[in-house]
Amino acid sequence: MCEETHFYRPAEGHGLAHDPFNALVAPRPIGWISSRDRNGVLNLAPYSFFNAFNYHPPIVAFSSIGFKDSVRNAEQTGEFCWNLVTRPLSDAMNETCRAVGPEVDEFALSGVTPAPSRVIAVPHVAESPVRFECRVSQVLQLAGADGEELDTWMVFGEVVGVHIAGRLLRNGIYDTAGAEPILRGGGPADYFKVDASQKFQMHRPE
Repeated sequence: MCEETHFYRPAEGHGLAHDPFNALVAPRPIGWISSRDRNGVLNLAPYSFFNAFNYHPPIVAFSSIGFKDSVRNAEQTGEFCWNLVTRPLSDAMNETCRAVGPEVDEFALSGVTPAPSRVIAVPHVAESPVRFECRVSQVLQLAGADGEELDTWMVFGEVVGVHIAGRLLRNGIYDTAGAEPILRGGGPADYFKVDASQKFQMHRPE
């Protein structure tokens, strides 16, 4: 017997209480992006469309629906930082979701500390145990299958500096669960925390 499924064409609407797309592609790492505009004003904002895309050189990217401050700043200065969001930092990250003007410093708003980076001019979140200093490699405007450009922008950055808290390195191996990272789920407010109880190992076949 075939299981009953809910099928919909996105262009025609999902017919549910909440758009399920974000919940289906989940949980997702959070792109907590720090940037600076050409006048030196700091910005800190979370993006739920974020991931890593290459090993050598390491490349990460975040996607912004709308040409927001983070995109503008990255394009202007050619730099941004990614800051790992952990469970203890979740409330501070949530504060940086506020819709505020470009003149507002979200570091101050959320109560986290801007710390100088080693390679680039953009500061990172001192309280975050893992940070990537990035130089912009590409800024792309996305388009639909029909070729029509969307008001969505993907910012790719080459990671040129990596900070890892020493307590998270065990025999030279990064302890993912030890950092207590949180990930974006779906619905209006769902997040998930990674902890050691969820870990299993599976080696690639030779």
